[in-house]
Amino acid sequence: QVQLVESGGGLVQPGGSLRLSCAASGSIFSINHMGWYRQAPGKGRELVASTSIDGRTNHADSVKGRITISRDNAKNSVYLQMNSLTPEETAVYYCNAAVVAATGRYLAVWGQGTLVAVSS
Repeated sequence: QVQLVESGGGLVQPGGSLRLSCAASGSIFSINHMGWYRQAPGKGRELVASTSIDGRTNHADSVKGRITISRDNAKNSVYLQMNSLTPEETAVYYCNAAVVAATGRYLAVWGQGTLVAVSS
């Protein structure tokens, strides 16, 4: 069993910053891609940013220059530093990981989500 646990969400004023964290636990052999997605009220889930095991990153055009993904392979963790947030970025943010379990199975694992609310 592999789990992802997110933290760091909350209420922030427009223009403010938040840092989200996501830690994987369980019977893990390795983690390939890790990423952050978000789902705003009434909208579909969209990719915010992702990172591969070798550290390459991909960011959605709408967040480039303001939001940065990073990971710590030793801690099986991924982070999302978000700056200059706008109210339109209010959403539930989900962590996702492509995991190779200790059993050899390939798993796509999602966290439970953390709410980010941008409002004055």
